[in-house]
Amino acid sequence: MNPIQAGSFLTLHYRLTGPDGADIVNTFDDKPATLSLGAGQLSPAIEARLIGLPEGAHERFTLAPGEAFGDRNPELLQRVKLTLLRQLGDPDETYHVGDVVQFPGPDGQGGYAGVVRELGDESLLFDFNHPLAGQPVSFEVQVIGVL
Repeated sequence: MNPIQAGSFLTLHYRLTGPDGADIVNTFDDKPATLSLGAGQLSPAIEARLIGLPEGAHERFTLAPGEAFGDRNPELLQRVKLTLLRQLGDPDETYHVGDVVQFPGPDGQGGYAGVVRELGDESLLFDFNHPLAGQPVSFEVQVIGVL
């Protein structure tokens, strides 16, 4: 049996749950996932737990707060002026606390998302931390194939 190693191509079922036990991702009820270890499809901490598992393994593990998606960074809470939001997006958009807003990357390639945390008259407070930053998560995996 092939054990998982850095760069392995995997077919697996997996479930990621947040601190409340609710599924964030769950492939067990659908088609299995295929991915290349090290390509950034899973967090490095989760990938490290997969190294050495053989085909057929079915494991569950918990990652400590911040281990999977980093610690919360207070510097990633930032105010963005409404005038800039209107320039970058729909000028008639109405924002609400909890909305996820996509921003273009600085080079015009890719982008990033922020969650509206607070509404103001001239600006909005956005949280650009990963939603699971600073949170414990649980990961269940069933390894189907390793190439």
